[in-house]
Amino acid sequence: MGAVSAAAPGTPATVALTTAGIPFTGHTYEHADTATNFGEEAAALLGLDDDQVFKTLVVQADAELVVAVVPVSGRLDLKALAAAVGAKKAALADPALAQRRTGYIVGGISPIGQKTALTTVVDETAELYDTVFVSGGRRGFDIEISPADLARATGATFAAIARP
Repeated sequence: MGAVSAAAPGTPATVALTTAGIPFTGHTYEHADTATNFGEEAAALLGLDDDQVFKTLVVQADAELVVAVVPVSGRLDLKALAAAVGAKKAALADPALAQRRTGYIVGGISPIGQKTALTTVVDETAELYDTVFVSGGRRGFDIEISPADLARATGATFAAIARP
């Protein structure tokens, strides 16, 4: 892994990783405007296992916004996420609020390089892989990164927050 390839776009995520000296590989693919499940689209077009590609969800946990990073093969367990961050309850955040706070558009929200640093929790299954794929900050662009480097770049903790 190294710096983002010349064909990959510069985004706040790639800038943050480069500035921090964290290795990653950028992967672009042709995003279809009709796609609604962005993570599954990325996995299919990049020829990857759904368990290794992670989606980024912004969640309202009590009064705080939290970022949850879970495999596209599963679903976010909101109760488990709430427990992981010490909240009583959690619900998906309003998309407009998520976009404002992260600086990214829905379908391109990266856990890395967000406008406002948010508490981040990555599903523990990420640690099963040498590298995982997360949004690179726009639709049609994913970043391949080691789980440890993802945690370092985001200040994330790992917890069992996904379910099949």
